[in-house]
Amino acid sequence: MTDFFHPIMDEHALKQCSSLALAHMGDSVYEIMARGYLIRSGLVTSRNLHRETIHLVCAGAQAAGAHAIVPLLTEEEQAVFRHGRNAKPKTVPKSSSPGEYALATAVEALFGWLYLKGGYDRLNELFAVLLPAAQKWAKQH
Repeated sequence: MTDFFHPIMDEHALKQCSSLALAHMGDSVYEIMARGYLIRSGLVTSRNLHRETIHLVCAGAQAAGAHAIVPLLTEEEQAVFRHGRNAKPKTVPKSSSPGEYALATAVEALFGWLYLKGGYDRLNELFAVLLPAAQKWAKQH
């Protein structure tokens, strides 16, 4: 049976993916990690969960988290991050600056790439470092 929950891709297949395709996957990965963190932290009402999720997954929070993880990235991860940052999406939400959105796209591309190559432990490591910076940003905005 095909495992749609863990769609591991080899290096060749990953290189065929655009940065925006990786970011598309990484957006979901990042959000499910944020939601899992919030549920485990004790939030129980859907209203609180939704509000806090929105704060953690917005471009500004992701951009703040990007600054925390960049020094920890391997050369290969830096390349994926850089390509994601330099991707040219068709639109930028009004709620973020182009710079924030570029960094958020970079984080999402990296998370998508790691997920698709089966780097679950590395995703957890990076999310653990990114999370406090994203939370701090969310509290200030």
